[in-house]
Amino acid sequence: MAGFDPVAYINEPRWQESRLGLERIVELLNRMGRPQDRLRFVHVAGTNGKGSTCAYIASILQTAGMRVGLFTSPYVIEFAERIRVNGANIPPEALAEVTLFVREHAEAMAASAGEHPTEFELMTAVAFEYFARESCDIVVCEVGLGGRLDSTNVIELPEVCVITRLGLDHTGFLGDTSEAIAREKAGIVKAGAPVVAWPQDDPAAMRVIEGAAHACESQLRVPEFTTLKVLPVEGAVRPFLYQGVRYTTKLLGSYQPSNAALAIEAARVLGGRGWNIGEDAIAQGIADARWPARFEVVSTDPMPLVIDGGHNPQGAVVLAQSLRDVFGGRPVVFVMSVLADKDYRSMIEQVAPLASAFVCAAPPNPRALAASDLAIAIREQVGQTVPVETVPDLHAALARARVLATPNSVICAFGSLYSISSLGT
Repeated sequence: MAGFDPVAYINEPRWQESRLGLERIVELLNRMGRPQDRLRFVHVAGTNGKGSTCAYIASILQTAGMRVGLFTSPYVIEFAERIRVNGANIPPEALAEVTLFVREHAEAMAASAGEHPTEFELMTAVAFEYFARESCDIVVCEVGLGGRLDSTNVIELPEVCVITRLGLDHTGFLGDTSEAIAREKAGIVKAGAPVVAWPQDDPAAMRVIEGAAHACESQLRVPEFTTLKVLPVEGAVRPFLYQGVRYTTKLLGSYQPSNAALAIEAARVLGGRGWNIGEDAIAQGIADARWPARFEVVSTDPMPLVIDGGHNPQGAVVLAQSLRDVFGGRPVVFVMSVLADKDYRSMIEQVAPLASAFVCAAPPNPRALAASDLAIAIREQVGQTVPVETVPDLHAALARARVLATPNSVICAFGSLYSISSLGT
């Protein structure tokens, strides 16, 4: 293993292109001995809240005494975050060892079939192999892109399928209507596997999910959001009531109790399938859950600094709601960076009423929108009423935001999860 860099191999530019389809991952995993068959899964798809919901479910299962694998993307601070067992990142030596094993089969596959697995397919294979070697009782697995043709959809019979809130995202791959996107996300539904789904904003999208569950003869469970009451933040926690029970979460966003309710229902479905998950474990798991960069207050001195991975209009809506809820009318200096294929104009529209200034930078990603182009879009929205500046990178953006802020300000960095790790906060 000396000299082998697993991250450099997985991130090789030659196979970074997104190519939906299951043929390559099926062949790769078959060559590896089908590690997924030695695992049991909670499979989670959706547009918004996937990561937080996965974190809540994994925390509940770990609190209940299980050995829990967690596969999510993208990472925030370091690559190894994407593959965790009981909250611990995959160790460097294990990442190298497992990736070498996967590489052997991937290169043999490329030599015989002429096509190498993609970056995410390699990641999926590494994760499943590692979780199998670690003898995980259950794996909480987040879909990478879409659902139906995502490489994680080699899971044949999940313990439960979870579909979070849907929105228009990755429309070039998934379709440009809520129904089309719902069809792709509901592609994870399997015959006999129960489904827990967010009550979608668009009735047409909800009908698609209901239809998929009916076609698979799968039980469909939907959280009772009418019983959900979000309470004001108390110190460092957000209390909420769900079905008359009081819970607390360290994830402060006003939308997080809804994600928690989805996780609570998923845990109860698992309990009904024989998993030993009591209500005390559910409450404690919700209270203990951590998920970085989702309305995370990373510092308060000299003023609050919030980082949020919201990267589409729906994410911007709930970010604005949370800023109003937690910080009232305090002015916000936004550090904004986005990918060019996002609906960034709608994102700007949602947060602009809160802004005292914008500082624009490009995220460290080939799909990044240039800071100058983002600044033009913001000025079209706010005119001359709000200062809009561009800087070379995210470090400079944060430094400039601190200069523009007043003692009463809040600084909020948002727009792309790819930006958060480069902030160095």
